[in-house]
Amino acid sequence: MTANKCIQKLLRFKGLKVVDFVFEGSRRLIILVKPHKNGCLCPVCGRRCEIVWTLPEVRWWRDIPAAGWEVWLQYCPREIRCPTHGRRQEEIPWARSHARATYRYEYLMLRYCQMMPQNGAGTLLHTPSSTLSDLLHRCITATRDGHKIRGLKRIGIDEISYAKGHKYATLVYDLDRSCVVWVGPGKGRAAIDVFFNEVLSDYQKGQIQIGCCDMSQAYMGAITEHCPNATLVLDRFHVVKALNAAVDDVRKEQWRLTTGADRKALKGLRWLLYRHSSTRSRKDTETLRALDKANRRIYRAWQLKDEFEQFWEYKAPWAAERFIRQWMTSVLRSRLEPMRKFVNTLREHYDGVLAFVGCRLTNAIAEGLNRIVKIVKNRASGFRNLDAFTDMIFLTVGDVDIPAQIPARFRTL
Repeated sequence: MTANKCIQKLLRFKGLKVVDFVFEGSRRLIILVKPHKNGCLCPVCGRRCEIVWTLPEVRWWRDIPAAGWEVWLQYCPREIRCPTHGRRQEEIPWARSHARATYRYEYLMLRYCQMMPQNGAGTLLHTPSSTLSDLLHRCITATRDGHKIRGLKRIGIDEISYAKGHKYATLVYDLDRSCVVWVGPGKGRAAIDVFFNEVLSDYQKGQIQIGCCDMSQAYMGAITEHCPNATLVLDRFHVVKALNAAVDDVRKEQWRLTTGADRKALKGLRWLLYRHSSTRSRKDTETLRALDKANRRIYRAWQLKDEFEQFWEYKAPWAAERFIRQWMTSVLRSRLEPMRKFVNTLREHYDGVLAFVGCRLTNAIAEGLNRIVKIVKNRASGFRNLDAFTDMIFLTVGDVDIPAQIPARFRTL
């Protein structure tokens, strides 16, 4: 077996033939290659064409490292004449057009960056982190260029902070496929209007059936205005959060009014009052029931909160509506001001809260994806600009599996 053949087998090259190789310094292996049985192809139609001439410029492609050596491929592409598409540079089978790295390198880079910080991926690939970041951006941009959002029926909208100084990004989720379909700078109405006006067509907006968000007027207004056939559903988590905040305000109010020995009965209640009835122990329930004698107002607020949990179990909208009206009446008669403020909030968003019963949809998928996005941000110790953060969001939880777009024969780990 010749040395060239040995190198080709060891490095598992496919679609190219090793012509020669040379070791440069103590870290770099340069391999001269050429297409094997698939050269002189038109990059548009894939037809084998007549060679016009060989370009004098040598092109370089970074390949995956081997045994601690950086591997670079060298080749002088040829110009061809296609009967249909005229004179063009031949297709390079081992890399994208105008790419500076092979498919194999790109696949490994994408997989590593999904699992670890870019510094770690750069160390494994023997590539400076700044160079790796540039290659990653080029690869993700090339894959997503021309990509169109399809089949969007149920969406979730939320915002996330990506840098200090109150810098935010708005994220739109496909709740059916559990992925992020759009990332835009800023938050509020102006940010989400860009998505509906510039990304979606009128037909796509008409196909959206359900829009889920928190109690932000900007997001609710955008869904109502741009999606005429969509049902607005307020996220259950944010409704429960507002109710818990009202109960806690009652507790704080009573804490300020009590002194001395009376405060002992109120200690340790904050997180206990937040708990759902299904997660409380018997001892916790007994502690809360003891408030009937220790502090009637906190006890009444807790009772009302526990009663409201029944609303999420209803499946018939008419029964849920009857329950919530009776519950609001009980709250207004309780003379607990924080709870009455919550009722005003509930009335303001009445249709959005009641819509949950019909579709049983929450923003839980979006919150779960938000958690992954935050892990990506923390893993990188923050991002200086939104473009780099957007790349990582689309790579990890985007609506396109970017590594899967690499041709199968080049997916090597």
